[in-house]
Amino acid sequence: MSNQTTVTEFLLLRSSDIKELQILHFVVFLILYLSSLLENLLIITAIALHHHLQTPMYFFLMNLSILDLGSISVTIPKSMANSLMNTRSIPYFGCVTQVFFSFFFASADFAILIIMAYDRYVAFCQPETVMNRRAFVQMAASAWISGMIYSALHTGNTFAISFCGGNMVDQFFCEIPQLLKLACSDSYHFEVGFLIFSVCLASSCFVFIIVSYVLIFKAVLRIPSGQGRHKAFSTCLPHLSVVSLLFCISAFPYLKPTSSSTSGLYLVVAVLYSVLPPMMNPIIYSRRNKEIKDALSKWRGWRLFTKNKMSIFLLQ
Repeated sequence: MSNQTTVTEFLLLRSSDIKELQILHFVVFLILYLSSLLENLLIITAIALHHHLQTPMYFFLMNLSILDLGSISVTIPKSMANSLMNTRSIPYFGCVTQVFFSFFFASADFAILIIMAYDRYVAFCQPETVMNRRAFVQMAASAWISGMIYSALHTGNTFAISFCGGNMVDQFFCEIPQLLKLACSDSYHFEVGFLIFSVCLASSCFVFIIVSYVLIFKAVLRIPSGQGRHKAFSTCLPHLSVVSLLFCISAFPYLKPTSSSTSGLYLVVAVLYSVLPPMMNPIIYSRRNKEIKDALSKWRGWRLFTKNKMSIFLLQ
């Protein structure tokens, strides 16, 4: 008899039993969360307010920042709240929600990165092909919809299983590999097979992106102008860095051998793949992309100008 219905909540991994360390955990996660929030909001605002950034590449980058905002908001606030209130529990439906949205944002994020690679390939290798606004809006919508369907399948498969191993999750958020440790031995094989298929699919997509960039770099090296080559590399290298970062870190929990205990290294990597991509993506793009840097500089200058004008008005 399945005892899945008796599970009303799960117990997440506690950051520490020491109150001072719990507060430190809360403060560190709060700083990382607010930094990621601010960085992604700056990217979204800069692209939305500057007409010269209304191109497919920056439209997809804005979608990426929105997905990153959602991704980091799924897991980190709950972990901070648990540390602050000295609790470990998450309701069953809350765990379902975390799994669904974690997979949704991650898969849609990866789909957007694939589309961005295709956009760069078209721009440099097939410049005669023109992508109109309707086309790239449809491509972005397909990424969001496919991420939602893909996440619904994983979430449905995971929570259709019977949990016979208790309700203690060896992670600071609900994660499918850790939930499968709690499953009855005869009820989780379909989801394991689906995860293996997903890893193979993601690996194939990663290879597709790498091959695309090999062709892109060949085309870029044929550009006669040194300034043109520099501009091309400045738009391509950040994207390739983001793809590599997301794929390598996100693959870890699904390629790691299953064990009954959770090592400190695994927890550190879990923090990295849940916090690092959303926080680093805006930094990578803004530092290596001159147009983004110029847009952010103008926006900060406008804010400073407005503040100074307001100060003068108040003094008068």
